[in-house]
Amino acid sequence: MSTAQDSAPPREEHAPWWRGRAELGVAGFLYLVAALVLVDAAGLETGGAQRGPVGPAAVPVAVGVLLIVVATVLAIDVLRGGRGAAEDGEDVDPTASSDWRTVALLAGAFLVNAALIDTAGWIISGALLFWGSAFALGSRHWIRDPLISVALSTGSHLLFGAMGIWLPAGPFTGVI
Repeated sequence: MSTAQDSAPPREEHAPWWRGRAELGVAGFLYLVAALVLVDAAGLETGGAQRGPVGPAAVPVAVGVLLIVVATVLAIDVLRGGRGAAEDGEDVDPTASSDWRTVALLAGAFLVNAALIDTAGWIISGALLFWGSAFALGSRHWIRDPLISVALSTGSHLLFGAMGIWLPAGPFTGVI
């Protein structure tokens, strides 16, 4: 014997309205960056640097306004059902877990660089950064990788010096 309760269609559970709309987080981040840029632009002092109607805050204000426009357009698109295209250009397994070891090794290489750059100089800390990054990303050439890392850090030190940008030299002060 069937009752009215048995013949009723199953009750659908509704997902929250924000489910599947992660792009709204990007729009919110853009609004936050726009607010920071506009607040910073409002604090700029013109002093004697301003000549004519355009002052030093003109570009930051324009960037802040454009960030608001882009964030608004993105939010409207997402709320109207727009979605970003799925990544199909790379051979990536979306079900694979994150490789936290690689992330930790890369973060460690950057932290070592930040800790050593003032005392050891760019050539040494940069070489450690380049070698550590190559190691973290899977390269295991024990002779080639350090040589390339030293060449990259020395070359970039000389290139920046040629442009008038002086990186810390550490023990190589006065030598290079």
